[in-house]
Amino acid sequence: MPSTRDIRRRIKSVKNTRQITKAMELVAASKMKKAQQLALSGLPYANLLADVLAALAEGIEESSHPFLVQREVKTRGILLVTTDKGLCGPLNGNLFKLVNEIKTPAKFYAIGRKGAQYLARTRRPMVADFHVQDRVPFAEVKVAAEFMIKQYLEGAIDTIEVIYSRFKNTLVQVPLVRPVLPLRSLKEFLDQLGIDTGTPRVPHADGREVLFEPGKAEVLNALLPFYVDHQIHQLVLSAKASEHSARMVAMKTAKDNATELLGDLTLEYNKARQAAITQEILEIAAAQFSAA
Repeated sequence: MPSTRDIRRRIKSVKNTRQITKAMELVAASKMKKAQQLALSGLPYANLLADVLAALAEGIEESSHPFLVQREVKTRGILLVTTDKGLCGPLNGNLFKLVNEIKTPAKFYAIGRKGAQYLARTRRPMVADFHVQDRVPFAEVKVAAEFMIKQYLEGAIDTIEVIYSRFKNTLVQVPLVRPVLPLRSLKEFLDQLGIDTGTPRVPHADGREVLFEPGKAEVLNALLPFYVDHQIHQLVLSAKASEHSARMVAMKTAKDNATELLGDLTLEYNKARQAAITQEILEIAAAQFSAA
């Protein structure tokens, strides 16, 4: 049986660990709330932009835009969105499993240090990696989105897909492969947007014609790239909320395990101390008996 000194040392170590994990849990919970608010704050803007695209979709030749042109997929473009730090449970591991399932030719782009390290370690063709702050500024995500759009238009890649963790609730984060380009049609694009935002698209009851200047095609050409940037930004925001949620749950689990271990160590310490006291009483009694 370990000595009482060793048990006291372990108890002190476990208490320190529990204090650290509790603090990290509180920090992650605060960041998770902010990330959720950021993700929700962009939904009204997305819905308004979708209304404009819905009005544009009527009476326009969709195949005129390169984002709507279907072509043979020779090389996929994969944006892997992971975390910069660990201690978030199996979040990154689940994303890496989706990467391992990709057997077709692909070029990879990374947001997050863990994803970039994994792609480099597994010797996958990584074109670029991008750093995005914890607050997920639109300008930083736009750099990654615009770079991939440029590669798509130049023909270096034939798709733009995002591997990320979709935030469902605090306890559930779903790893997904989300196709972004090419768009099959504006209607399907708007229907998918309605699913993401929780506001299914409905036909406009207003039958009046909307005039666009300088023209529908020009407005569509300007809006679609901007909307793709916004969509990728929303996916990264969802991934960031998933990160903080997973880290909060992982730290709470670690804190609970430390509390349970602390209880076991305290019981073991009390037993060891009681055994030592009993041994001392027996020795005193034996010495008195010998003296008598």
